[in-house]
Amino acid sequence: MSDQPKKSGQLQLTPTPVTGSDDASSQALNEALGSSFLLVRILAVLLIGAFVASCVFTVNPNEVAVVLRFGKPQGTGAEMLKKQGLHWALPYPIDEIVRLRVGETKTVRASQAWYAISAEEEANGSLPQGNPTISPAVEGHTLTSDGNILHVRATMKYRIADPVTYAFRFSNSTNLLVNALNNAVYHASARFSAEAALYKDVSAFNESVRQRMEQWIVKENLGITLDTLEVERSAPLYVKSAFDAVIAAEQDRSKKISEAQGYADETVRKAAGEAAAIRSSGMVASNLLVQAVSAEAKFFSDQLVSYNRAPELFRQRLLTAATAEVLTNATDKFFLPERGDAKSREIRIQLNREPLTPKAPGGQPTR
Repeated sequence: MSDQPKKSGQLQLTPTPVTGSDDASSQALNEALGSSFLLVRILAVLLIGAFVASCVFTVNPNEVAVVLRFGKPQGTGAEMLKKQGLHWALPYPIDEIVRLRVGETKTVRASQAWYAISAEEEANGSLPQGNPTISPAVEGHTLTSDGNILHVRATMKYRIADPVTYAFRFSNSTNLLVNALNNAVYHASARFSAEAALYKDVSAFNESVRQRMEQWIVKENLGITLDTLEVERSAPLYVKSAFDAVIAAEQDRSKKISEAQGYADETVRKAAGEAAAIRSSGMVASNLLVQAVSAEAKFFSDQLVSYNRAPELFRQRLLTAATAEVLTNATDKFFLPERGDAKSREIRIQLNREPLTPKAPGGQPTR
């Protein structure tokens, strides 16, 4: 390079001589930097893998998921719902995954109008002590149309029909359903008397609560389907025994009326059957008698020709037939012809033996 001509204005660099110690330091530095870069690359790959893994989520059976990006659901219509399988979403807080259980039955209970009872008493099936007055601070109640007080509790089971509406239309759908169910209980109680709600028209009372709840579901678009609704009713505990006695008496009265009605129906059916049997047997006997009389009349009509030809002979034949019929069961028969001289005969009969018992045509002795 020293033989080449120098150009004007060009900076000439003079290489610094490298000693043995400097060469070893540079090599060590290069190796350290190479190891660091390798670790950085591995760490970057791991971070990228973790990032990708964090973006994948799984939706289990019987549930759907909605991806919220900065609080707004992604997609429209059915595309909002992520169904069973693997799906993609950005990590939190960019995306938030809301999982919703579908296909299973959920339960809410409205007990705002129920009397105060502890969990232990509820589990044992025992009732708390009734007081002559009701404390609104601890005991719920409803007013009936006739001004009486009742305790009413309703339990509703439902399924989610529209998960997006159920999850995002209201801040707390469960509390809303409880309040709506309490409203249905008060609404129905105000339209029934205590007697009707407790035992006379229980099914109509329950149906009134159900209809009110179904109207709420449609009106507010709650996104659920109502399955079953159970309504419990109770008189105030202080007078519950009196109400129970009235209900028991009413049930006993209904039972007695049903038994009497059943006995009356059975007696009428039995009498109607006997009357039909008597009428039927009478018709049969009448038909047999008419047939017998018709047969005898036809027989005598057929014999009229013979009678007209020889009346005396016909009378003798009838007399002979009648005599034979009369003497059929006679044990002893005596034939006394008339004497030619027209005088009477002397009849002597030996009576020193027991008379024989006549026999029926079948060979059995007659009585």
